[in-house]
Amino acid sequence: MYIRCAFFRGHVKPGLEADFNRYIREELVPLWTRFPGAEEVRVLRQVECDVNDPHLEMVLSVRYPSRESIDIALASAVRLESREVSKALIAMFDGEVFHTIFSADEYALPTD
Repeated sequence: MYIRCAFFRGHVKPGLEADFNRYIREELVPLWTRFPGAEEVRVLRQVECDVNDPHLEMVLSVRYPSRESIDIALASAVRLESREVSKALIAMFDGEVFHTIFSADEYALPTD
């Protein structure tokens, strides 16, 4: 499996935290969950960290079954739409956004 992540390194602009969170839930999650081939969408919010830098305000994690399925999702109309809709979110954010694709192995926990 593969996981494509969008890392939001930085902070929400002061006073816009509630708007930022609401915009993610109401405007972007409905688009992200429609990406073709996506098997799981997670929005991760940093609660604590053992280092001060970098601060990751948010990580979007989308799981796909194959590398090819990511290519299909990235070429899709819904992805293009989400890029446009994301511009308002980025305007509420001080920092940088970058993407990484991970290969992932999953292991079952022992049942004992």
